[in-house]
Amino acid sequence: MQELLKCTNLSKNYGAGFVLDDINISLPTGRIIGLLGPNGSGKTTFLKICAGLLSPTKGGVTIDGNPVGVDTKRIVSYLPEHTYLSNAMTVSDCIELFNDFYDDFDDETAVNMLRRLSVPLKARLKTLSKGTKEKVQLVLVMSRKAKLFLLDEPIGGVDPAARDIILDMIISNFNPDATIIISTHLIYDIERVLDEFIFLRNGKIAAYDIVDNVRTQYGKSVDELFREAFRC
Repeated sequence: MQELLKCTNLSKNYGAGFVLDDINISLPTGRIIGLLGPNGSGKTTFLKICAGLLSPTKGGVTIDGNPVGVDTKRIVSYLPEHTYLSNAMTVSDCIELFNDFYDDFDDETAVNMLRRLSVPLKARLKTLSKGTKEKVQLVLVMSRKAKLFLLDEPIGGVDPAARDIILDMIISNFNPDATIIISTHLIYDIERVLDEFIFLRNGKIAAYDIVDNVRTQYGKSVDELFREAFRC
């Protein structure tokens, strides 16, 4: 399987402490990968470095054979944990913004997904709930024809019923030539869509495996394995 993302001796520190510590990993195309770990394990920092928003202290990342930079930003679609869209904008304004900014944005896909989630296109963001705003931002990010999608807590603020719809949409719109990395603490909810998973502990990779291997070798779910591995 073709390599899409490669980390070589990737490290990031703030002051005296390392948030990411000497990470070496190669991730293939065509996979949905869970980036899993407790708070403070380095998940968000990892995604921000891959998205080109942070620079590593040591080592580096290549995406589709190129070091993180202008070339990789064209093929990476990043969903931050917190919204960055103006509350004064309507949902339609947001669609137009993405359509103008990204050559690979598919506005028809965005509109269809938003309608499926019952999000009113003429509503201003300031009138929407936190969960609905998160739906809008996720739909915008997933409506690009990117090669790598980096999703930081994409379903953390939405209700359980909407989570299933969102996950189904991620699967139905999944390009087999792309890879999705989902950082989340809601492992039970997303496990059914994952092909692989990474456990991060204190900035280091504690495990990287195929989801089906856990089920066949250990007779456990990834959620159960995570709870055992990170039990206090």
